[in-house]
Amino acid sequence: MTENKINPKVDVFLRKAKKWQEEYEKLRKIVLDCELTEDFKWMHPCYTFENKNIVLIHGFKEYCALLFHKGALLKDSNGILIQQTENVQAARQIRFTNVQEIIEMEDIIKAYIYEAIEVEKAGLEVEFKKSSEYIIPEEFQLKLDEIPDLKTAFEALTPGRQRAYILHFSAPKQSKTRESRVEKCMPQILNGKGLND
Repeated sequence: MTENKINPKVDVFLRKAKKWQEEYEKLRKIVLDCELTEDFKWMHPCYTFENKNIVLIHGFKEYCALLFHKGALLKDSNGILIQQTENVQAARQIRFTNVQEIIEMEDIIKAYIYEAIEVEKAGLEVEFKKSSEYIIPEEFQLKLDEIPDLKTAFEALTPGRQRAYILHFSAPKQSKTRESRVEKCMPQILNGKGLND
């Protein structure tokens, strides 16, 4: 590990980790061996190549993972990349439940990291689904048809904000809950705000 490539914020993150500490440290060593620069973004260790995000280390209750920001563009010749949810378009994870798995997969992990660096060097980009390709839930569509100002305000939002609302409104199984979410968010949309603004 070259000293100038590490970030002291990651040291703090590792010291405070209540779970996956050993796994995080092993992943960190592997990633730094691949000559990436260590950063700290989104409250997690993030590794970059020429200021472009390549991988992020994060943990959950059941597993810890190495997240490839443009994982959808990797060949995944070992069939180990996981799409976190159906709505995640670019990122993919390799998941681990213990440090031994990481040790056994070190060469494979490095190969994936080097491939991710090549994807970045080539300037490849993930083609994202457009907001118009998402199905607008009936409960929201009725409001858009009923209230022209709401439709205008919604269409003025950025594609990412539109997508966030559509996914938020689509998530509940019951129509009543979808309706409630739409009602609750209407003032925010009319004010030109995103779901999390």
